[in-house]
Amino acid sequence: MLKASHLALIVLLAGACFSPLLAAQDSDIAVVVNARNPATNVSMADLRKLFAGQKPSWPNSVPVKIIVRTPGCRERFTLLKLLGFSETDYKLYWTALVVRGEADSEPVAVFSAGMQKEAIAAFPGAVTLIDSREIKPGMKILKVDGHFPNDPGYPVR
Repeated sequence: MLKASHLALIVLLAGACFSPLLAAQDSDIAVVVNARNPATNVSMADLRKLFAGQKPSWPNSVPVKIIVRTPGCRERFTLLKLLGFSETDYKLYWTALVVRGEADSEPVAVFSAGMQKEAIAAFPGAVTLIDSREIKPGMKILKVDGHFPNDPGYPVR
């Protein structure tokens, strides 16, 4: 039987991801990298390759480290839409990559924008999708197809 404190923690963690889905989605999802990453722009095709594990390193040879949000988060839905996967397809895809030795592990999944910020700072090759309202100092935003989030024509929504 669950204690009330455990149940409260479960509700809190679930709410951290599901509540943004209920809020107005008037902001775009930004592509954010480590501040030392020399990249400034990425095409939609390369963005898909990055998050599908098909681009193992950045142009400066630093290994790509994919940071994703946990299931149920708005950023996760955007990721799945970007790749054309369901949650099940995504899990199976990464399991197959690991089994074939094409990836060491599934991407790191984090619960919050704060954890995304910490991961981006910690890993030189890190890349993540984050609600543009959650961008913090120290996060470097990449243009996608020449557009910043919330610009007309920005493709990541």
